[in-house]
Amino acid sequence: MPGVWFDEMHVGQLFEHPIRRTVTEMDNVLFTSLTHNPALLHLDEEYMKGTEFGARIVNSVYTLGLMVGVSVGDTTLGTAVANLGWDEVRFPKPVYHGDTLRITTEVIELRDSKSRPDAGIVTFLHKAFNQRDELVASCKRSGLQRKKPQETA
Repeated sequence: MPGVWFDEMHVGQLFEHPIRRTVTEMDNVLFTSLTHNPALLHLDEEYMKGTEFGARIVNSVYTLGLMVGVSVGDTTLGTAVANLGWDEVRFPKPVYHGDTLRITTEVIELRDSKSRPDAGIVTFLHKAFNQRDELVASCKRSGLQRKKPQETA
């Protein structure tokens, strides 16, 4: 199982995820269309040429989903009970078609669940960086994570 059990995590633990992803025009247009977001900044190249960005920018919800999705294999795959929420979601720089993103995840808080003795609550800090090592996205994510099963004799 690739995920990490709650009781195997520690505050300050840093995951530098090996998966990187170059964001394509198809990713952006398909995601934007599937989510019914008609914003010109994602779909209209000619309009965007006259803006401060100069070109279409990638849908921030796609960026958020990619950032969290890349982290799953190393952190919560098979060990998560449920995602509890995202906080402090930030996009300090835009993502453009052709940007290659790398993701890091840090464990910033751990506490036992009051209602589930077999699980705990973990808070992750996810960060996405482009190929120039500029921070393009971050968020705190809380999840209910399973503790390692006790072996019975």
